[in-house]
Amino acid sequence: MDRGTRDEMLARLAEAVGSVTVTHPTRVAIDGPPAAGKTTLADELAVVLGKLGRDVIRATIDDFLFPRAERYPRGEYSAEGCYFDTHDYEALNRVLLDPLGPGGDRRFQHAIYDRTADTALSPPVRTAPADAVLVFDGVFLMRPELIDRWDLRIFVSIALEKTVDRAVIRERRVSSRVEVERRWRKRYIPSQQFYFATVRPTDHVDIIVHNDEPQQPAWAIQTQ
Repeated sequence: MDRGTRDEMLARLAEAVGSVTVTHPTRVAIDGPPAAGKTTLADELAVVLGKLGRDVIRATIDDFLFPRAERYPRGEYSAEGCYFDTHDYEALNRVLLDPLGPGGDRRFQHAIYDRTADTALSPPVRTAPADAVLVFDGVFLMRPELIDRWDLRIFVSIALEKTVDRAVIRERRVSSRVEVERRWRKRYIPSQQFYFATVRPTDHVDIIVHNDEPQQPAWAIQTQ
């Protein structure tokens, strides 16, 4: 395991992206629990890659949700519902991951859903250069529907209990501490425990970033 500054970690991740040799855009997954720091890491990595001259496509699993009316058939706090009923993987593969993959035409859409407005989106279709990089963050990215679509797999690791404290801080303007803790302890943490027990995501990734202390990260390159 290596340790260093945030900039050193980002440089190592960018180096790993650059080492991927494919004839289509490089599809990078940044997986991990809610509030682990995935989106922040993905945004930072996208900036570093852009400075290196790469054409970066930034996307997130939050833009591939089912409509709210379809997401909670098992109840708002159901961990099983969080895992099974939340994300439209078929659409994600169809409009983004497969077009950017081997045999794809590189014509893609980066989103299908506006979470704030709870409405469908249909952004313009864009064509990616063959050497573009997709930086995609989200939960459950190593599950069977997606595992074969990634060219580089990164997992942001953090103690699950720490995600509760981070979520309380992140969402304090829109939710009470009681509501955030209820959602995390009943829905999000149990769904992650189920994911770890059934999929074992860290067994399938190339790099694990230990993000308990974001400014003093540690990272491990895994051999498959």
